[in-house]
Amino acid sequence: MLGAAAPLPFDPGALRLASDLRRSGIEPSRGPWHHVRCGVWIDGALWATLDPTQRHAAFVHATALLRRLQEPVVCAVEAAAAVWGLPRIEDWPGFVRHHVTERRVRGSTLLRPFLGAEVEPVERQGLLVTPVARTVVDLARSGSMFTAVASADHALRHALCDAEELAAEVSSLPPRAAGRVRAALVRDLADPLSMSPGESLSRVQMFRLNLPRPELQHEVHDDDGLAGVADFWWEGVVGEFDGKMKYRVPEGASPQEAAEIVWKEKKREDRLRSRARVARWIWVDALRPERMLHRLGAVGIRPVARLRWFDLGSGSVAG
Repeated sequence: MLGAAAPLPFDPGALRLASDLRRSGIEPSRGPWHHVRCGVWIDGALWATLDPTQRHAAFVHATALLRRLQEPVVCAVEAAAAVWGLPRIEDWPGFVRHHVTERRVRGSTLLRPFLGAEVEPVERQGLLVTPVARTVVDLARSGSMFTAVASADHALRHALCDAEELAAEVSSLPPRAAGRVRAALVRDLADPLSMSPGESLSRVQMFRLNLPRPELQHEVHDDDGLAGVADFWWEGVVGEFDGKMKYRVPEGASPQEAAEIVWKEKKREDRLRSRARVARWIWVDALRPERMLHRLGAVGIRPVARLRWFDLGSGSVAG
């Protein structure tokens, strides 16, 4: 499969209670330890290797660790997303969401309720969490389209749920439920061929800008065979997200290895440019609609009067 493998889930066994450390003669505030949240620490070197999703998962597990003698809660929305390893475009919040079915239930500063219909939780890494499809729908109803689509793409690509489960979750929402139309749109936009959160972000911007729908992971061939696989393809036009990342040299690579990586990517791009016009953009471009319009407009991809990505009036949006 193209693209990076799914990152490993955070291992809660790496967390340490401050009381246990001090009982062992270790003062975490004076050593190589990182403070996850009040009363919970982790080895600083390990923390440095964690990505933002894993770090929020650590925060969720730390919060649960401090509540171990109380009734367990069902992690929901961002908290469930982090435990499942779903990506996020925006910054992660400084609190843990948990599922409730009654408005009278209140949360503390760090533990906040999220009102929703009954759900059958599943266990993951020792925590009760909402299932993946339900988590994606909750993200769509309560947060940004960017993160919801990135999470849906990731979930489909790594078989954490399938399109039928996602559609069923949307269909189960009452007709006038808040965020139902947005959840249906996320269902329709979700695509397992999206290889990264940046590609998901770019695709949502394209949709919002009324740009023609691209084909994902399109193989471009020349006289010598496969020239490359384009992140996005329109007839005669290649779109590549975060081109600089494709030149990344692994840590510890020798000068010869680094030069070979750069040279191979240079040849790949030359071959692509011999067959099509190429637009490249990075995070800052994808986050700003006017920059996406400029990058793609320069190669002839411009807004159209009628969006033809799919029929928004069909299927379960209405039913």
